[in-house]
Amino acid sequence: MVNVNIQTTISPYTQQPLLTRPLLSDQELETVIAEVVKAQKAWKKVTLDERIAIAEKWLVEFEKLTDLLAEDITLEMGRPISSSKGEIAGTLYRARHLIKIARDCLKPIPQTDTDTEANKRMIIKQPLGVVVAITPWNYPHLCTVNSVIPALLSGNAVILKPAPQTPVPSERVLSAFTAAGLPANVLQVAHLSQQTTLENLVPDPRVDFVAFTGSVAGGRAVQEAAAKGSGFKGVALELGGKDPAYVREDADLAYSVENLVDGAMFNSGQSCCAVERIYVQSPIYDEFVKRFVETAKQYKLGDPSKPETTLGPVVSLAAAERIRKQVKDAVAAGAELILGESEFPEAKEGTTLVGPQVLVNVDHTMDIMKEETFGPAIGIMKVENDEEALALMNDSPYGLTASVWTSPTDPASLTAFNNLVEELEAGTVYLNRADALDPALPWTGVKNSGRGISLSTLGYDQLTRAKAVMMRVQLV
Repeated sequence: MVNVNIQTTISPYTQQPLLTRPLLSDQELETVIAEVVKAQKAWKKVTLDERIAIAEKWLVEFEKLTDLLAEDITLEMGRPISSSKGEIAGTLYRARHLIKIARDCLKPIPQTDTDTEANKRMIIKQPLGVVVAITPWNYPHLCTVNSVIPALLSGNAVILKPAPQTPVPSERVLSAFTAAGLPANVLQVAHLSQQTTLENLVPDPRVDFVAFTGSVAGGRAVQEAAAKGSGFKGVALELGGKDPAYVREDADLAYSVENLVDGAMFNSGQSCCAVERIYVQSPIYDEFVKRFVETAKQYKLGDPSKPETTLGPVVSLAAAERIRKQVKDAVAAGAELILGESEFPEAKEGTTLVGPQVLVNVDHTMDIMKEETFGPAIGIMKVENDEEALALMNDSPYGLTASVWTSPTDPASLTAFNNLVEELEAGTVYLNRADALDPALPWTGVKNSGRGISLSTLGYDQLTRAKAVMMRVQLV
């Protein structure tokens, strides 16, 4: 009989149970929330310099665990071990930037331009209180650091609720903070069922803010749960994408192909900002498609623990089935599969090893061009001009990122790019790159890709409360 109070993580590659975690009962969760609330009252009084010192020590402790952290990722979500260390390096890079800007982001803002001798004003930033971070499995460290580091530095306490697929990475984050001297209960990891998360944690009035990264359906459920609680807590939603790329005829073809294949296939396409559809101007379309297929064929699909593997399994059998169905449905509707799984002997129906797949003769009646794939499959369409490309890129319920590939030196091309920047319905627009985040820039989406901001100076704003201070300093 299955124990509903135990969470089991299934290995994406072997499909065998990998590890288990006990789920918190309602009473245990009540204790966690009470402890975190109490801890936050003391933590907010710790000076910013002391908080920063602890965060800097965390960097050292976290980096010491690099090999172990990479192994966790490979075992729990299936990324090839050859790529897993990259997430640790990226996490450290983001965290260092967020720590570096903390003083400027959190300092009082005097209003000297409009002050008078009699009246002085300033804005101060105070912590919200208790922040819940609900993190995904596909980038368990990168997505965690986006909210946890600025939340803690701002004086908040954090309850970290990781995805059931990747419970260990959050525990490693906590252990590194404990080693760095973070006071007890300022950060807690809570393994919870979906029901307990939505019915007990998110709506709890002692929770002041919820940062969620995951699916559109999950984001909607979190938003509705938060609204059912008393009060009006903030909710940040980093959701899905169907991110387009547009390759103009003056793009560097070799460079564009190499980077777009990587943008579509890295992490087996399991990234919210993966390239999921490509539009190519007609003069270079045939050559682009030919080179794209040749490059995608080079992936080595297989056991993610082997150093020669460059493409691992997708996260589950259900995910594999969904990806394959999206491709089959497109072919049934008239698309042509010009790179199929037959090129990859390891890719077999009924397994999580899904090979790269490339389709042409696609259109926007097909899910492959409209709904999130979250796998190593992509459709490529021919377009005639910027106007056609723009209309197709914006024809989506999502709006996370979009990329444009064109000459970076030609003035006319840069003008075209800037015009597209203004019109594209996306939180981030790239020139000659894709599937990348910069911690100095805000990470945000439009439409069904969510709301709220993480990273950059603006990311601190959603984790603090602005307070106006007005002082009459001359009484006569």
